[in-house]
Amino acid sequence: MRGGGLSLLTRSSFAAGLSLFLLATLPESLAQQTASSSGAPRIEVVESSQELHETLEEKPPLTFGASRTANLTITVDDTVKYQQIDGFGASLTDSSAWLLWNKLTEPQRKEAMQMLFSPTKGIGLSVLRQPMGASDFALSDYSYDDLPSGQPLSPGDPDLKHFSIDHDRAYILPLLREALVLNANLKIMASPWSPPGWMKTSGSMIEGTLLPSAYAPFAKYFVRFVKEYEAAGVPIYAITMQNEPLNIPGDYPGMGMTAREQIEFLANDLGPAFRDAQIRTKILVFDHNWDLIAYPIQVLSDTKAAAFAAGTATHCYGGSVTAQNELHERFPDKEIWLTECSGGDWQTGKLLQQQVRLAIGAMRNWAKSVVLWNLALDQNREPYWGGCTTCRGILTVNHAAQPSQIVPTVDYTA
Repeated sequence: MRGGGLSLLTRSSFAAGLSLFLLATLPESLAQQTASSSGAPRIEVVESSQELHETLEEKPPLTFGASRTANLTITVDDTVKYQQIDGFGASLTDSSAWLLWNKLTEPQRKEAMQMLFSPTKGIGLSVLRQPMGASDFALSDYSYDDLPSGQPLSPGDPDLKHFSIDHDRAYILPLLREALVLNANLKIMASPWSPPGWMKTSGSMIEGTLLPSAYAPFAKYFVRFVKEYEAAGVPIYAITMQNEPLNIPGDYPGMGMTAREQIEFLANDLGPAFRDAQIRTKILVFDHNWDLIAYPIQVLSDTKAAAFAAGTATHCYGGSVTAQNELHERFPDKEIWLTECSGGDWQTGKLLQQQVRLAIGAMRNWAKSVVLWNLALDQNREPYWGGCTTCRGILTVNHAAQPSQIVPTVDYTA
């Protein structure tokens, strides 16, 4: 049963289970290399201890011997197929990119990027979810179409004359291109935390909703973003329309968007805009927590909107992962991606087991990806603009030390 829970793992069963999982996901060319000199199948073992005294340590391989079970029959039903896995990753937030670019030497930065993205010398992350503009982990509020000082909010910039991704050219885009060199299979998603303030009822990137007059300009905004990122050497695999549309934070960029509003925007503006521009980037609905699953059900139940949607993006901060199974049962032709799940100081107990269970549970409930949050934060869990003060990165960049130190966290090991 795909939606079932997961039992606690002992250290030994965790190591063996993780090794089997890694073996099952190896490319065929690598899997063939796991045969012993005698020709018997062999499992490569990589082990991390619960206390992190050992992290991704290579152990002697295990070799299958002669079967001790009489009359053992294994039947494989190749007519039953599940989802294809896009991969595992995190987000190169403005904060993460700034740290990697500015607080590490060039050799250290290359080491960190290799640790993160190399399939042979690192953990081979294969999915990134990029904020389109500022998020809660940024050095400032910014969008890709901020008005010049003194220009009135109305009518704003409906023709996007001021659109620019120059902010990202400084350190985000160079790191994304480097990641693509390290892992050619990397898929990059993108999500806005907020449109430009002039598009919103609040007049800023904080709070508010999308003005009716801004639906068409916001669709153009996505088109421009996808095209300009691709021109900069970074193709966008998928987008969501709004990060956490039912969360309207008061201290960092965000925007409310009801399911009805998302239906109208997707069906009448964004979907047609992508179609007319011949953009093949996938459009995902929702991008929020499992306990709010009625939202994507409503959006995907609208025939006109659903025609433009590839599937649903989910977060882990509320509810149960089994909500994804309900989504799949209702909409089997629409796929599911887990697009955000940060670790942090609120977690207690056996963190390594928790993170492994997150990945396994998500995939058992139809997720094509498991994406954590920040790739890197510093020793103070910064820089951050608002919201979470105790979130954890996959790497910690300790720039209080001289020279700076790159410290993998439990999320890197998991």
